[in-house]
Amino acid sequence: MRSKPGAIALMVVLCMAAPMVAGIHRQQPTRPGNQPQDKSDERPVERQATGPARPSMTAADRVKLESKLVSVTVTVSDLDGRAINGLTKDNFEIFDDGVKQDIAMFTDDDAPISLGIIFDVSGSMSGIIKRSITALKSLFETCHDDDEFFEVAFSTRAQLVQDYTPSSSEILNRVLQADPKGATSLYDAVYLGIEKARQGHRARKALLIISDGEENNSRYSGGELGRMLKESDVQVYAVGISDTYVGAGTLKHLTGMSGGRAFFPSEDQLVDIYSRISLILRHQYVIGFYPTGGEAGPRRHKLRLKLNTPKGLGRLLLAYKDGYQSFQ
Repeated sequence: MRSKPGAIALMVVLCMAAPMVAGIHRQQPTRPGNQPQDKSDERPVERQATGPARPSMTAADRVKLESKLVSVTVTVSDLDGRAINGLTKDNFEIFDDGVKQDIAMFTDDDAPISLGIIFDVSGSMSGIIKRSITALKSLFETCHDDDEFFEVAFSTRAQLVQDYTPSSSEILNRVLQADPKGATSLYDAVYLGIEKARQGHRARKALLIISDGEENNSRYSGGELGRMLKESDVQVYAVGISDTYVGAGTLKHLTGMSGGRAFFPSEDQLVDIYSRISLILRHQYVIGFYPTGGEAGPRRHKLRLKLNTPKGLGRLLLAYKDGYQSFQ
């Protein structure tokens, strides 16, 4: 039999514990406004489906999420350099390293452009440069209201002589002030032009070189400029103005790497050529796809476009950048 003091102590402990246990059972979540929860809420509730089950992600979906959209700007022209518009998505096929891709994006919108004029004012252009100044006006006659321009002049060194402006007259005024003399730093001028074009406010970016194509004084090598052209999204066009066309190969090489084109007009064709280049810039196609197939990882991809030419248009020429660098 327990002693009386021990029994009293046990009763005290039980009395102290009882409110704590009761408090645990009484504590319930409260509703907004401190209203007590209805006891019916204590009953187990079965979770009801609120809609159809979410479909599982397919392999194709994962590829799209893990891949970046690759876009290619394409110029289509006839043998005389006239732009061809009105083509549709069905007229094009695109191959990435030989694997045909599904075209996920296609547009031929007349979008504004950031355009840099790369003007040769070296000594080799003396007596030739004025042939292009008047004709250059025809380039701006079909410009978009939201286009923006800049100018890089080059001789012994390349320099930005006119920063971005919406005014074509400011570009023409700079050209009129040219005094041809000195050596030729063509590569430096194009390199500077690409860097400046990348700062443009328009999605579409291009350069127009006006030169005889000679190169003899650049700090950048042809290889360095080539890598810059391949990595950028800037298209390069050229008007070769020369009595000998000794630099024609250089201009063709530079423009070809960028997906652009070089023209070598006679003096009486200058106005027409500038008009054609302006229309080409106005009427381009942009094709986008999510790369599928081939090896993964950082590497250079080879692109090929095929045109299913509509009847009656004859032979057409495609100009586009024939590769891209993947970084995954």
